[in-house]
Amino acid sequence: MTMSLVDRKCTPCEGGMAPLTPEEIAPLFQKLESSWQLVENRRLEKEYKFKNFRRALEFVNHVGEIAEREGHHPDIFLSWGKVRLCIWTHVAGGLTENDFILAAKSDRAFEEMIRRAISG
Repeated sequence: MTMSLVDRKCTPCEGGMAPLTPEEIAPLFQKLESSWQLVENRRLEKEYKFKNFRRALEFVNHVGEIAEREGHHPDIFLSWGKVRLCIWTHVAGGLTENDFILAAKSDRAFEEMIRRAISG
């Protein structure tokens, strides 16, 4: 049985690492939620919406903690009620499996926030 992206761990990136090819990207991209955008086969982007700045900031902090644990860091853009993530592996100059893992974990963090808001 194949482990889902969200259950995997990012692997350390080494210099000279090659980015994934479009053929390697396609099956990984299909495993993500449909609201992710694949930009030029080089990066993943997604915008999350929140009811206010505080919730957006809470999400940014949560994703930041995930990024630190994984050793893989997205570009994060915060504005009132919105957070945009741009994910790619800088050292590879494109996408690696780590990017899809971090994207899936970011989606899970968002879903957990929504569940807590509904139940709390």
